[in-house]
Amino acid sequence: MDNFTDSDQTINSGVYPTKPILVTKKQNALTRSIISLLLYALMFYFIFDQNIVYIAAILLVIIIHEMGHFLFMKLFNYSNVKIFIVPLLGAFTSGKKQQVSQAQLSLIILAGPLPGIIIGCVLYFINKNIQSDTLKMLSNSFLLINLLNCLPFYPLDGGRLVETLFFKENHIIRLVFGIISVICLLFLFLYFKSLIMLIVPVFIAIEIYNEIKYQKIRDYLRAEKINYRTDYETMNDKDFWLIRDCLIMSFPKKYLGIQPGIYQYTIADSLFIQHVSAVLQVNLKSDLNIFMRIIILLAYIVALIGPIILIGLKL
Repeated sequence: MDNFTDSDQTINSGVYPTKPILVTKKQNALTRSIISLLLYALMFYFIFDQNIVYIAAILLVIIIHEMGHFLFMKLFNYSNVKIFIVPLLGAFTSGKKQQVSQAQLSLIILAGPLPGIIIGCVLYFINKNIQSDTLKMLSNSFLLINLLNCLPFYPLDGGRLVETLFFKENHIIRLVFGIISVICLLFLFLYFKSLIMLIVPVFIAIEIYNEIKYQKIRDYLRAEKINYRTDYETMNDKDFWLIRDCLIMSFPKKYLGIQPGIYQYTIADSLFIQHVSAVLQVNLKSDLNIFMRIIILLAYIVALIGPIILIGLKL
């Protein structure tokens, strides 16, 4: 559970109290991950009626994929790096860093699918002589999951890479790209008859809707010279309360009964912290020239198309 600084004192408009501080009880991340993996395995077993060997293979692929992201985040000094296992849907790795390098972010993204693709290809060629059904299933699992993750649709790794290389800072193009991703993922999951995965484009659509509102808030903050390119820990108290006012006016139903301009602590402080953090943006350092971007893009295309051509894999 999360605890916050509590106070019943009402603060008059124009006076900015200390922003609420999130105090999180220490939890064992490894224990949480193990429990999540077990839940993932159990749900996969009972819902899809798959054997234990297949489930173990899927979990191995997911773990190696996310460990690639995890290790490179650690290498580039990200803080609070964690792996989250989402039953049935997969997993994701998160971390914090305010000054983000375009080159480093590209490597972090590629570090997820590339090792799995390489492992899948190696297992395929080893199995050409052995002809083991188990080894074939493991090879296909590594290739299918990681190649699908390389498709150029957000929030898959392929989509995140294209966005990072070419339009991370362009809100309009990101918005159009997000809408295209929603449409393509809807058709993709319908084609594979993976109805439970339709929740992914639904979540993306909700995120796009919220992002439109967040961008309007950022446009206002930019005009008022309020710094939103910072992280929650280092932002000043005044900026927190002013962004909070914008959120109250932009999401009136969510903050029903809370008035802007009246700066006091409420039971909604945990939600405000998450919401303000969503408005804040990292500083992306564009340290890749167009030549290097094309080189990385070509490497990505080879990683996506190469195994399909080489092995004749049918997605």
